[in-house]
Amino acid sequence: AKLLSPHCDSAVVEEAANLALQQINAHRGEGYVLRLYQIVSVREHPQEITGSVFYLLLDVVDTECHVLSQKPWKDCAARAAHSMVYGQCKAIIYINQVANIAHLNTYECTLQPVPPRHVQRVCPDCPIDDCPTEPRYLDAAAQSLAKFNTESEQTRYFSLLNVTRASMQWVVGPAYFVEFLIQETTCSK
Repeated sequence: AKLLSPHCDSAVVEEAANLALQQINAHRGEGYVLRLYQIVSVREHPQEITGSVFYLLLDVVDTECHVLSQKPWKDCAARAAHSMVYGQCKAIIYINQVANIAHLNTYECTLQPVPPRHVQRVCPDCPIDDCPTEPRYLDAAAQSLAKFNTESEQTRYFSLLNVTRASMQWVVGPAYFVEFLIQETTCSK
């Protein structure tokens, strides 16, 4: 069977991209859920018996949902442009609608943040992304978590797992923004 070039906006291709991205996100162990920005290209290889293999090139952006949340990408809001990570995913997925099979054979995603110089040009006052393992961000996360532990109605304390995103903005002085993962401990409040 020969390779077909279906339209990127056809329902079949959109569903193939949706299923591929669902499985890519489920497979990733760290970072944020990737959201489809656009389908760049697609080739379809109909199989002899049933189903098709789709070769997809997808433009993606990251969202505000961490991959550990396991939320579907369609339920996750894209980030503001100044803090967005964007890139492309190449994916090969076999889909057999009759047998209700969607098997992601392989994928490769290349991601990068929006360059700081571009952010400063477009939005000079926006926070600038920084290295999340810097002590100042770990301190900010620890302070934030201490406040959460004090004010929450949870029966146990939570500890810091890691800082996943960090940025800084000068207002009157430095303002630190952190996103972090927490885990429940065995310590009762």
